[in-house]
Amino acid sequence: MTKSYASMKRVLALVLGGGVGTRLHPLTQLRAKPAVPIGGKYRLVDIPISNCINSDIRKIYVLTQFNSVSLHRHIFQTYKFDRFSGGFVQILAAEQTPQSVDWYQGTADAVRKQTMEIHATRARDVLILSGDHLYRMDYRPFVDLHRTKQANVTIAVQPVSAGDASRYGILKADRNDRIVSFAEKPKTEAELEKLVSTPDSDRPYLASMGVYLFTEQFLQHILQAHPEPDFGKHIIPAAIESGRVFAYPFEDYWEDIGTIGTFFQANLALADLTPPFNLHDPVNPIFSRPRYLPGSKVDYCQLVRVLLADGCRLERAIITESVIGLRSIIRPGVQLRQAIMMGADYYETAEHFAKNRERQRPNIGIGENSIVERAIIDKNARIGRGVHIRRHSPADDTQREDYTIRDGIAVIPKDAIIPDGAVI
Repeated sequence: MTKSYASMKRVLALVLGGGVGTRLHPLTQLRAKPAVPIGGKYRLVDIPISNCINSDIRKIYVLTQFNSVSLHRHIFQTYKFDRFSGGFVQILAAEQTPQSVDWYQGTADAVRKQTMEIHATRARDVLILSGDHLYRMDYRPFVDLHRTKQANVTIAVQPVSAGDASRYGILKADRNDRIVSFAEKPKTEAELEKLVSTPDSDRPYLASMGVYLFTEQFLQHILQAHPEPDFGKHIIPAAIESGRVFAYPFEDYWEDIGTIGTFFQANLALADLTPPFNLHDPVNPIFSRPRYLPGSKVDYCQLVRVLLADGCRLERAIITESVIGLRSIIRPGVQLRQAIMMGADYYETAEHFAKNRERQRPNIGIGENSIVERAIIDKNARIGRGVHIRRHSPADDTQREDYTIRDGIAVIPKDAIIPDGAVI
């Protein structure tokens, strides 16, 4: 029997997407962090929006600021509800107003600057989400717990071990799941000892997932009473002191895509035999912009654990543990090992090929007999013939115009040109 949940009609979701995304550079050099492609055909922002749609939440604002053109275009082209549903996915961009002439100064400040728009929706509860996390959550039991507990704030938490606790904001909850204290990335044993929530567990600490549910009334109050810029560092500790704040445990897969390393590993995991995040879930799909592309054409290739998107052309290549994005062109003799290829925004025509020859530049895609290991190749990159992008030490850190090495991973930026025979 299907469980009955409280109505989601008066839940408003806010997806925060305004940060600079410096730790994901150069993937964020020309786009907002939530617009970074993932899984061959999606963008990071598709994850929280899809979670909302699958949870019957139909009122969604996306707060943006930096490099937001491609994100705006993606939202506009993807998410359209019928006029009778009352649903929307809309952009709330940073803007100058008579009340404020500043950009968003942090997560809480971004929401504070949009309180009039939030109040106008007549939402009872406001769900605040990050635009760069990979997870699948049904928010309906989350909202049910929040309302049952008559909470001012409910925070999604994930149990973590002592070894992982220093990476997160750690919340301590009592036996009734009420949060009584908080510490940002505790380091010492003395700090950790005070934050144990489940003493007999191998994961005794509760890490904040950055998923917050506020009553609209309390959100307005706490943001005005505390003018600081950040939710995790400022607003949540203040709420714990003055309100009823509860924990909602979540033990399924969740990953913060905050660095090149975590982005790389999360993508490669999608190609596993049993991936921790299942893109093939028939009940809770991940939505994205529909593209009218042909099926991928694969001629005499060897593919092992490869996630292959639409519209690709692969010929006599060996590809292992890789994600191949939309419209990717991989030419004969190419070897890819642990590579993320984001593909292309368009197919080149005969006219393009003639101009490429004239300019002595490679065509979009990967040229003949190139070898690529542990690398991210952004959209529309041109990799010449006989190029070798090799493995690097995790300690390697290099930034050049045509490539970056971070966390031991070579990143070829969008529209980059790597000439024939180059070694990276």
